[in-house]
Amino acid sequence: MRIGELAARTGVSKDTVRFYEKIGLIEGDRRPNGYRDFPPETVPWLRYVRTAQTLGFTLAEIGRLGAELREAPDSAEALTALFEEKIRIVDERMAALAALRADLAERVGTGCPLRAAGRTD
Repeated sequence: MRIGELAARTGVSKDTVRFYEKIGLIEGDRRPNGYRDFPPETVPWLRYVRTAQTLGFTLAEIGRLGAELREAPDSAEALTALFEEKIRIVDERMAALAALRADLAERVGTGCPLRAAGRTD
């Protein structure tokens, strides 16, 4: 299918399709007329990519795991491992943000918010 049809069927822009092709997430063949031609299995794969992005996976993570996910995209074991790792990362980020928030809250009203917290010099 051509790029316009792929974009319409997946809800992504043509530019996004081109970008995904450029970074290796999808592959299309070039026809003699210069048009890109994508296989039908690109549609569910792009939907999968978009869903993974909404769940917080980066394109780099998706690309790194692409072959494994394409072979068994709905494997409960593989997905559980991915989700557990992402939860661990989210928990770490939440802890870091909580520490940052506490530091900022401690500095409110101090008159010098750039001084090291707890220091009076």
